[in-house]
Amino acid sequence: MAEATYYIDEDVGQDISTQTGADDLPYKTLGFAVLTHGDSHKFLSRKSLTGDIPEGSDASARLEWKPVAKAAMKKAVNYAKTQKKKAEKEQELLVLRMKEEADRKKVLDEAKKIVLEEDTGLPQAVKIKLDVTDPAKVKLGNGSDVKGTRVRVFGRVHRERRQKEVMFITLRDGYGFMQVIFTGPLAKTYDALTLTRETSIEILGELREVPAGAHAPNNRELHADYYKIHAGWKAAGGDDAITNRVSKDTEHATLLDLRHLTLRGETASKVMIVRDAVEYAFNTVYKELRMRKVSPPALVQTQVEGGATLFKFQYYTEEAYLTQSSQLYLETCLPSMGDVYCIEKSFRAEKSLTRRHLAEYSHVEAELDFITFDDLLDHLEEVMCRVLEVTMSDPTVKQYILDLNPEFKTPERPFKRMKYTDAIAWLVEHEIPNEDGEPHKFGDDIAEAAERRMTDIINRPIFLTHFPAEIKAFYMQRDTEDPRTTESVDCLMPGVGEIVGGSMRIYNYDELMAAFAREGIDPADYYWYTDQRKYGSSPHGGYGLGLERFLAWLCKQHTVRDCCLYPRYFGRCKP
Repeated sequence: MAEATYYIDEDVGQDISTQTGADDLPYKTLGFAVLTHGDSHKFLSRKSLTGDIPEGSDASARLEWKPVAKAAMKKAVNYAKTQKKKAEKEQELLVLRMKEEADRKKVLDEAKKIVLEEDTGLPQAVKIKLDVTDPAKVKLGNGSDVKGTRVRVFGRVHRERRQKEVMFITLRDGYGFMQVIFTGPLAKTYDALTLTRETSIEILGELREVPAGAHAPNNRELHADYYKIHAGWKAAGGDDAITNRVSKDTEHATLLDLRHLTLRGETASKVMIVRDAVEYAFNTVYKELRMRKVSPPALVQTQVEGGATLFKFQYYTEEAYLTQSSQLYLETCLPSMGDVYCIEKSFRAEKSLTRRHLAEYSHVEAELDFITFDDLLDHLEEVMCRVLEVTMSDPTVKQYILDLNPEFKTPERPFKRMKYTDAIAWLVEHEIPNEDGEPHKFGDDIAEAAERRMTDIINRPIFLTHFPAEIKAFYMQRDTEDPRTTESVDCLMPGVGEIVGGSMRIYNYDELMAAFAREGIDPADYYWYTDQRKYGSSPHGGYGLGLERFLAWLCKQHTVRDCCLYPRYFGRCKP
């Protein structure tokens, strides 16, 4: 091959196939020129045509083509060799992928020919949920002398793996998990070979105990003899596969955008199942205590916790709000129903993005009649501990709690009782400053960070009591021994902080009206509330417990946002 000359100009040249390398169509780099034409040619280059020209230099020298340096040529040759090897390797991989794809297509074409049919000679299958383990309902066999009951199960593919000619599937149905084994033709069908996670499936087979040394949910596995993926049941694969959209590395904001998919994960679903058990436990415990459940309204025209956190809206021709608390309505039930409670939504319009605040949350609230402040504290302690006992009495739920929070232990009774004034002294002693960076003093509203730090150091539940009247709600009863303070309580839990707030309520009509005046609230709209003090008033008190905060503590979740189905907080109202 005759020697040719190729030109390189880093300023105006281009490394593209339409360039010829002639002086009017030069290449940009020597490496590309050598890669394209080989190294047995003449290569000329010139300096950039742009840039400042040093004083006294010859500008025309920039236009002169000169042979490339030996070092530059050596570097270009090495670059070309590396690129050629890389291209050869990519070509080999492409050929290999094409062969694998062809082999896979052949296998899938053969798999399409396999048609499964249920063996009608087998015993009738019993439909069960995946958590069924009661021998009276399903008899487990050991796979040899005594066969197990034939069952029909429905669920979604949680995980799957292959081992030679055997396919293992972990099935999930919201009640439990079950290991399923496909062998023979069942593992070779087109549906089996293209199975995607979250695909819904119907499976028939025989339940057996797992072999010694093996592990599976509930110590049993289903040996399938037939299955079917009905039309519309197959989950998306490829780029749309759930494992590509939701994973442990996905940003938290994206996980919340995809909450409908995140809920299928083990952590999220366990928290929701524990939540169900905790709500059931609260209802159970309150019934044990002969308390009656009521359902107060969510649309109100009065405030409870201050006007700054009200969600206002137009209610037909009137102004109304979403409720901050059901407390005032619960109080009206005491004379006719005795002690009452509710588990309802409450709404707070705080523009807060802390990990323990929500705009919409589940509020467990109760009011008790004819009690003292000590009675209220004893009741709170009894309810929370008893709720934990009822919750943990379910072995599945207990295991979920320990999976989420391996170090969880039911708190010891009695809870530590600490007055606000003692807490201020403790914070000063431990050099924990207030929000202004100064030592805490009487009258400070102890900030979340300081409160949580104190709780974590003490490391046990605390009843923090007797807060100053100026930083508490207008309806709270003053302490007779120290009128500066109220008979109020916050229950603080390590790792979360406040999960309960409560107090005795002002039950004297004149004192309540003075409280309205002091806060600048017109009592006219509260006539139904103030009337309670006119017609047989009584010493009473109550509290509100944030269910999501309780769950965050119980399940050791970093944020309350992960403890509700679809969290609502400042900036988020989807999906």
